[in-house]
Amino acid sequence: MAIDWQFRLGCAVWSYPGWVGSVYPPGTSGQKALRCYGERFWAVEGNTTFYGVPTAATVQRWGSLVPDGFRFCLKLPRDVTHMGPLRDRGPAALAFAERAAALGDRCGPLFAQLPPSYGPSQSADLRQFLSQWRQSTDVPLALEVRHRDWFLPHWRDRLNGWLRELGMGRVVLDTRPIYRGLDLAREDPQRQSQRRKPDLPLQACVTAEFAIVRFISHPEAWRNEAYLLEWRDRVLRWLERGVQLYFFVHCPIEDHSPHTARQFQTLLETATVPAVAAITPLPWNQLSITEGAAAIAGDRTGGDRLGSPNDQLSLF
Repeated sequence: MAIDWQFRLGCAVWSYPGWVGSVYPPGTSGQKALRCYGERFWAVEGNTTFYGVPTAATVQRWGSLVPDGFRFCLKLPRDVTHMGPLRDRGPAALAFAERAAALGDRCGPLFAQLPPSYGPSQSADLRQFLSQWRQSTDVPLALEVRHRDWFLPHWRDRLNGWLRELGMGRVVLDTRPIYRGLDLAREDPQRQSQRRKPDLPLQACVTAEFAIVRFISHPEAWRNEAYLLEWRDRVLRWLERGVQLYFFVHCPIEDHSPHTARQFQTLLETATVPAVAAITPLPWNQLSITEGAAAIAGDRTGGDRLGSPNDQLSLF
């Protein structure tokens, strides 16, 4: 059954060792991680596909492990986006779209993340690639650009115009929390990161019926507060306009991502505007209640105590 909620919240990955024992129950591994993730959030980026194309059987299995209403927003493989002109990679890109479509109604918009070296000088190549995609598949696509010249007014407006014409999204990347107001020589939150997020201007725009936001949070929760409040207001405005929104929270120290995401969900749910009705409750909240009840039952029957919601799933 296709469930067409307007707002979905999630993280970049569903499997991370640091979540076991805090976000997930102790001993969670393998396929259980995706099932547990689907019991907490309604969407995931699935960055794993950037590094390789999964088999059709794997994709179908992913879809079977998550509930109705869940969406995967998979990243196009780097063999498509990072290996020269995009027009030469069209067949590979469309093959990936077909593979992702095996998720059925669990397939959300895909997104192409272009490298910092891919700038406006390749605009003709980009336009050809995007047009080919639109003519060849109905799978929604969003674009993330990282060359700084795309953020100059002229190229920003041209790119946004192309995307609007084609009904494609522009990924909104917000890295301010890990750059603004920091002495990076002393307190760089990406010091241990293998792939650093770029310091780019925020382009908070909607070019399609949907939008994908990638919010890169700081490991210290207080540093995110002002940005999350800003995003709360913006998200609610977009929802009032009817935009279908996917909001993903990252962190250089991934342990913190689920907690920051849940904090943002709370900010949205406690807003006092009509658009808050479009905020889909997290399944995590119901899970906390049921696990807490199971813990009490365990005490009464002498069984194993799972731990209260505050012990197992507390975010603060």
